[in-house]
Amino acid sequence: MADPLHGKRVLIIGFGRQGRALARWLPTIGAQVIVNDGRDEKALNLPQVEYGHVRFVLGEHPVSLVEEVDVVCVSGGVPLELPLIQAAYQAGLLVTNDAQLFIERCPVPVIGITGSAGKTTTTRLVGDIMQQAGFRTWVGGNIGDVLLDVLPQITPKDRVVMELSSFQLELMTRSPQIAAVLNITPNHLDRHGTMENYTTAKANILIHQRPADRAILGYDDSGSRGLENAVCGQLLWFSMRNIVADGAFMAGNRLIVAGLASPDGAPHVVCHRAEIPLRGDHNILNVLAAMAITGAVGVKPETSRAAIHAFKPVPHRLETVRVLDGVTYINDSIATAPERTLAALHSFDEPLVLLLGGADKDLPWDEVVKLAIHKARHIIVFGQKGHKRVADKVAEIANRIPEAENVISYVPDLEQAVTMAHHLAQEGDVVLLSPGGTSFDAYGDFAERGEHFRRLVMAL
Repeated sequence: MADPLHGKRVLIIGFGRQGRALARWLPTIGAQVIVNDGRDEKALNLPQVEYGHVRFVLGEHPVSLVEEVDVVCVSGGVPLELPLIQAAYQAGLLVTNDAQLFIERCPVPVIGITGSAGKTTTTRLVGDIMQQAGFRTWVGGNIGDVLLDVLPQITPKDRVVMELSSFQLELMTRSPQIAAVLNITPNHLDRHGTMENYTTAKANILIHQRPADRAILGYDDSGSRGLENAVCGQLLWFSMRNIVADGAFMAGNRLIVAGLASPDGAPHVVCHRAEIPLRGDHNILNVLAAMAITGAVGVKPETSRAAIHAFKPVPHRLETVRVLDGVTYINDSIATAPERTLAALHSFDEPLVLLLGGADKDLPWDEVVKLAIHKARHIIVFGQKGHKRVADKVAEIANRIPEAENVISYVPDLEQAVTMAHHLAQEGDVVLLSPGGTSFDAYGDFAERGEHFRRLVMAL
């Protein structure tokens, strides 16, 4: 049977990772493809041979393209306010994205995971647990592979785990059959405008589920818990603070599954806190979430335990880079919002030299600055001028706090921040890169920033 998009004229807006995957996949199902990007051919480093069946319109977003197509696919980083996209809506065209197209065609139920923080670690751990359970498991979405690339290889015996961002979810009218919202805290307000809009985007992972589907929410997080009324399927919880009837919780130092997350409905201990190879309460919550998610699809506690024991921290997330002269250097470049930096600060009892910086997303910084001044031996803030800078936010708040005097230094870039940290740190200290801002003032993404930090530290 031909795909519903066979013979359709499809416009892809944005030629990043997701756009490129769409441009590879759509011709294989018989769609006619136009790619549009505001960047020119040189900026895109365009490999024309690989996309020989695709027409490119580059350097601008002409609204007239709407007249040439039936469907519009939007890449995650493209704002929906773009006049071209608004024209597509006004013309009554289907506006969709790679994640929705994949879920509509996936031959197995999809486990989808979203949240303001922790979704990559949780997604990776869920993937590891499903593999430990004996399934060939495909992990991707907002991380790793764009799953359309591997769709033809997925069989009914496989399992699929997707990380989903608010950028993807705001467009979606399909929900995964197993859907988890880890937490909802201020993030991407520069894109969504308000917390209400951001929360509405996240809720799309739940509101299109069916009664037999399962939803997993974080009980300890008011944002996630507040979505309870949006749940259409069966509800499970995870919590560090409360015993839950269905889901995963912590009692003392034991992590337990019960009810719908348990093989027989009775409580079962999966592991003890000391057995988890990750630092910080936020990672305990990630493990509990993974237990609830995989328990909801029938994975046995002993299987989850084995995968948790063997789990390795995901790069750029509280990753130990090196110990030099008794100083531990930690890469937490994934911290692109103050909430993530706050979680990192709570993960350490050692004296800290904290590296903050990057571009600000119009998020609140007061709590982070106050805690950092209390916990850190010194704070080094880096960032280039010409952007909304974390440095400007920190300076504004620090000027109101007498204790901040002589505790905070400002430098233009990460290289100078690492050099200064190396001179200031003492044996037993932790030099923690947990910037709290995006990397776009100086890097392509947080991973590129984290890799640069690694190189700088290894060169000390």
